[in-house]
Amino acid sequence: MIQSMTGYGKAILQLPTKKITIEVKSLNSKNLDLNTRMPSYYREKELGIRKQLASSLVRGKVDFSIYVEMTGEETQTVINKQVVGKYVKELKELSEGTDIQFLEIAMRLPDALQSVREEIDETEWEQISSGIDTAIAEIVQYRKDEAHSLEADFRERIKNIQVALEEIERLDEERLDHVKQRLRKAIDELSVTIDENRFEQELIYYLEKLDINEEKVRLANHLEYFLEELNNEKSDGKKLGFIVQEIGREINTTGSKSNYATMQQVVVQMKNELEKIKEQVLNIL
Repeated sequence: MIQSMTGYGKAILQLPTKKITIEVKSLNSKNLDLNTRMPSYYREKELGIRKQLASSLVRGKVDFSIYVEMTGEETQTVINKQVVGKYVKELKELSEGTDIQFLEIAMRLPDALQSVREEIDETEWEQISSGIDTAIAEIVQYRKDEAHSLEADFRERIKNIQVALEEIERLDEERLDHVKQRLRKAIDELSVTIDENRFEQELIYYLEKLDINEEKVRLANHLEYFLEELNNEKSDGKKLGFIVQEIGREINTTGSKSNYATMQQVVVQMKNELEKIKEQVLNIL
């Protein structure tokens, strides 16, 4: 079945000292355009995350984010005891005061606090990786749900084009009779004598130029092919886009050959339906 490229997935993990939120968003794009945002200490896992996302999402403009909110007492900043002790010792040499007073001053001096780089806990990462799987599964389901309405719209518009094609079939014989009558009337108005055999030969040649039987057959086949691809287990928006181009080519040729206002009006209706399909097919994976 088809999938949309528009989707959203989210997973929230509550760990002992932190709350982790994982989000995946996607929009339509010709290729996979992947952007990631996460704390620096998770960057070593980025390549694996990218492969994980690419394998499941295939195509689209994808934004992936990991947000961390500390909820426990764990901190990444500690007192640099060696530096603070040295500050206190030097302050005592310079002036009199209590240890508490010297300590308060020392804690405000440069490098009294230092940040400790957080290392990835593999047990914790297993939970995060599972959360990523959950968010990906959610966005994939979102894409499938979004595609249901697109598929219904495609089927309705293809059906409308098929109905219009039936109308083209009905008008075709009427169109050719109209062309013959119009040519005959033009010659009669000239009030000249013509060779009827030569006239018939020229008329046949002219009508062959206006023949749209091949276009009608190809258009009918392309419409059926599009519907078949909607039933395909694998979503292939690029293939559907190619079929839409072929449908458009046959409709345009039919319109240029029709030479009959009533038929051209039907062709315009077909073009209108196809334009709406073109807009939506860009969002198919």
